[in-house]
Amino acid sequence: QGTMNNLTFGNRQYQYYETICSGSPAGRMNSGRGFAGTSGVHTHMTNSRLTDPEVLELRFPVVLEDFHIREGSGGKGKWNAGDGTERTIRFLERMECAILSSHRNRPPQGLNGGGDGEAGSTKVRRNDGSIDVLKACDQTTLDAGEAVIVTTP
Repeated sequence: QGTMNNLTFGNRQYQYYETICSGSPAGRMNSGRGFAGTSGVHTHMTNSRLTDPEVLELRFPVVLEDFHIREGSGGKGKWNAGDGTERTIRFLERMECAILSSHRNRPPQGLNGGGDGEAGSTKVRRNDGSIDVLKACDQTTLDAGEAVIVTTP
């Protein structure tokens, strides 16, 4: 995923910060032995845990609508990279939301003949049905009922 991706949201009463998991790259040891990447893990930092969905929904006015591995999103090669994730959070109150991420305007590149992975994205699903696409480093306000959809490489 290039860097540690971060999502924050909050208002006067609630504040939340999470690091977003993604796929780790495939690699090769100095001995030449290769290995595949891992799907849905934190990279470029310790492998911290996400807040459990039940705890997230108990402590914050949000609903975790979806969280899944993006099957096939990692680069394909002799050793495949790990797949990224998609996470949809719907807000039950008006919140400020910010994303600090990478690989939104170009995919992670494969090496030594391996294919590129899929690029990530951050989208906001508005109450009127429209979709706003956020930049890699961006912020917005979401009204109650609106959702942020974060995909990682």
